[in-house]
Amino acid sequence: MNSINKYANWTPYLYFIAIAIYWFTSVNRIEGLSAYPILLLAIPFVWQLVKPNRKLNFYLGLSFICLSSYMIVGVISDLLNIPPIVLAKGVIIYGGLFALLNFVMSAWIIRNSYKRTF
Repeated sequence: MNSINKYANWTPYLYFIAIAIYWFTSVNRIEGLSAYPILLLAIPFVWQLVKPNRKLNFYLGLSFICLSSYMIVGVISDLLNIPPIVLAKGVIIYGGLFALLNFVMSAWIIRNSYKRTF
């Protein structure tokens, strides 16, 4: 059980690495070479897995909390202005779940930065 708790702290980092890789592959199909800077977003999260740093952990969590809350506000404002005969309700639901999951993972990163052992 101890090993599960130890590796459970890696969940938010693996989540954001997976999101960066997914975003890269989807943009790479359309744009080609211009998608490679997206992979730079995964470097701090990989660094946290290799050599954890409390300050970097806190700054990553704080910046992604801000971005996620901005996305949540965008989804809510889009929900309030949507006409009833729109076929993109599934996209809004998936976008809302994505924004909420980003917020939870960012909060988890900040919680990890306050722990003494990583």
